[in-house]
Amino acid sequence: MSSQPDLTTTAEPEPEATPAGPVGSTGSPLRRFWRRLVRQKLAMISLAFLMLLVLVAIFADLIVPYDPYAQDLLARNLPAHDGHLMGTDDLGRDIFSRMIDGTGITLLAPVIAVAVGLVLGVPLGLIAGYFGGWFDWLTSRVADALFALPGIILAMAVVAIRGQSTVNVMIAVGILFAPRFFRVMRGEAMAVRTAMFVDAAKTIGTSPLRIIRSHILPNVAPSLIVQCTILLGYGVLVEAALSFFGIGVQPPDASWGVVLRRTFDAINDVPFQSLGPGLAITLLILATQFLGDGMRDSLGKEIRNAK
Repeated sequence: MSSQPDLTTTAEPEPEATPAGPVGSTGSPLRRFWRRLVRQKLAMISLAFLMLLVLVAIFADLIVPYDPYAQDLLARNLPAHDGHLMGTDDLGRDIFSRMIDGTGITLLAPVIAVAVGLVLGVPLGLIAGYFGGWFDWLTSRVADALFALPGIILAMAVVAIRGQSTVNVMIAVGILFAPRFFRVMRGEAMAVRTAMFVDAAKTIGTSPLRIIRSHILPNVAPSLIVQCTILLGYGVLVEAALSFFGIGVQPPDASWGVVLRRTFDAINDVPFQSLGPGLAITLLILATQFLGDGMRDSLGKEIRNAK
């Protein structure tokens, strides 16, 4: 009798499936954000440009080729040449040295304005958007009134009351920035307060202020970051405009707006002298906008997935 072949086979255990996660999902949220950001070429170029300006502001005293305050009336309104990269102004001062010296004020002024706007607008916007009611109505009316107020008039009023200084002027600008932060935060808080995770936090007895701090604020962070970068660029423009009209930074201190004004006064004699300061202001404003767009695209998804 022939032996029958054994047709039974022992089933081999299937390999344990490895969960497939999204590409780039490993690592901390900060690393994932950074990996997304480095893919944004314009954002990285803008970040490098801004970091370079910060270094220039820090080491300005070491890298200026000439004394930015030294006057030479025999060398007034000279065009750009080997000795003076951007020429000289109407008092014979080297424009390139004054641009380097004024970088610190040009960067610091919008930071002061945005900081004031943040402190005033963000808490009020979050509270108004979350609670609503009479507080929301009252703060919204105040924000609307500030929106309708021309910035130049408010800056002039602050200067008349507190004296003419860069800090006082940028505080006035920061008060004008506050309604912008207020509106953005109010709208975001109103949209997030009905989310399921907020309802769950209410169910377990979490206090309203803790919900705002721990649940709503992290979710509105992308909008807040974008708004900050946009207003930084706007603050650069406002500072340059106020200094151009003689309300902002006062001589002999230098900012890019002050330098632009002095070169503009000599535009008939040296037509291209305003090109350098004007181009620098434009590039700084564009850098803040490009960086803000890149951070929004890189950070928004990370914050939304954090909850």
